[in-house]
Amino acid sequence: MEKPRRGIQSVEIGTQLLIALSRQVTPMALREVAKAAGITVGKAHPYLVSYLKLGFVVQDAAGRYELGPLALQLGLARLQRLDPIKEASPFIEALAAQTQQSIGVAVWGNFGATVVRLEEPVQPMHVNLRTGTVMSLTYTATGRLFAAYLPPKVVERLIDEDLSRQGGTTGHPLLTRAQVNAYLAETREHGLSRSLGQPIPGIDALSAPVFDADGHIVLAITAMGPQASFDSAWDGRIAVPLKRCAEQISARLGFSGA
Repeated sequence: MEKPRRGIQSVEIGTQLLIALSRQVTPMALREVAKAAGITVGKAHPYLVSYLKLGFVVQDAAGRYELGPLALQLGLARLQRLDPIKEASPFIEALAAQTQQSIGVAVWGNFGATVVRLEEPVQPMHVNLRTGTVMSLTYTATGRLFAAYLPPKVVERLIDEDLSRQGGTTGHPLLTRAQVNAYLAETREHGLSRSLGQPIPGIDALSAPVFDADGHIVLAITAMGPQASFDSAWDGRIAVPLKRCAEQISARLGFSGA
């Protein structure tokens, strides 16, 4: 068993103060910062004085503290180096193992919602899906997720084109624009999109959004499986870890919103 590595306690204490400031959108008084960090005012003050000198924090006219320019520079440097797919990889592997379902990762590409990674469970699902597949914007959970969260000006025309293109080719009745709008509203309500037996008969799917620091959707994480064993409930045994996975990846990318 590996021994815990020795750290520097003062650095860990100081970091708690920075975390407390990062979680508050308005400047905080010294007493508020100390309370949020779980340390005394007398212990918090010297740290904040040093952080002021370095530019980690600044004070307003009333003496309240907030994060400063150095904190911003470090945050931006980290964001510029982030690769959403790379950040998502360990979470995707764990999700496939936990749910025992196939997990797909899609991005918004030049041709639409495009699968860039597939993670299979121990017993893979044998469907005609591979990396590079462009998912229907209206008939798939992955496509509907992007349609729900991308700006309307990006997807409005593409939705109409997808409906026209898919007519009669999916084996399902042609969707109306009103039905698609209802699916998109349902997606925003639950924070998940869902497809039941579409576009592949017998296969259900749930898809969850990953957001970046600006609140833009950058990935769709989609769980897929046979209807006989797939729990498609909005709060079921697949939906809950799927949403948690997407939220964890979003947090890694700097997203802090609801």
